[in-house]
Amino acid sequence: MDENLIDLGEQIKEDLAGKKVSTSIEFDELTLAVPARHILKVLKYLRDDPACKFNCIIDICGCDYPERKKRFDVVYHLLSVQQNARIRVKIKTDEDTPVASATGLFPGADWYEREVFDLYGVVFDGHPDLRRILTDYGFNGHPLRKDFPLSGHVEVRYNEELKRVVYEPVHLMQEYRNFDNLSPWEGGHYVLPGDEKADEQ
Repeated sequence: MDENLIDLGEQIKEDLAGKKVSTSIEFDELTLAVPARHILKVLKYLRDDPACKFNCIIDICGCDYPERKKRFDVVYHLLSVQQNARIRVKIKTDEDTPVASATGLFPGADWYEREVFDLYGVVFDGHPDLRRILTDYGFNGHPLRKDFPLSGHVEVRYNEELKRVVYEPVHLMQEYRNFDNLSPWEGGHYVLPGDEKADEQ
């Protein structure tokens, strides 16, 4: 374990003593767990403090834990070129509580926050243009939530008669709903295309 990361974590905890920050080393990176209400103060400290200088935002992503009351983690990844180090900052939130937008501190957070909003439904308060970025206009739901249906809600196809793209509710034929959760190569009671040749040998 890198002693420099441990020392940096201790210094951050000491400097942010009133912010209830906890630290750990995960996958050879320093990880901070922060209450959501303090996220902007912590990010500003990490960007501006001379011992940190984490002034480059690499990514913001989400994780969904539907069994928890605060089901979403929002995870910030920052880079310090001067320190040659990365840091991970995690907060927890629920479906109804907005998270403060980091775009005022890191303009590069703009599209990352839009992606988390689009795929998980986490709202970023103060974001200059919070709208979907990966799914289509009018898309129903948030596709990376664990409770999002695997087949989605609508399907998109080109209609030759109307000469345009149309949206239709997903309709799976009954035979496609019989999922056996087995690999096609083990236990399936059906012949895969091409397998009929195997009996000839």
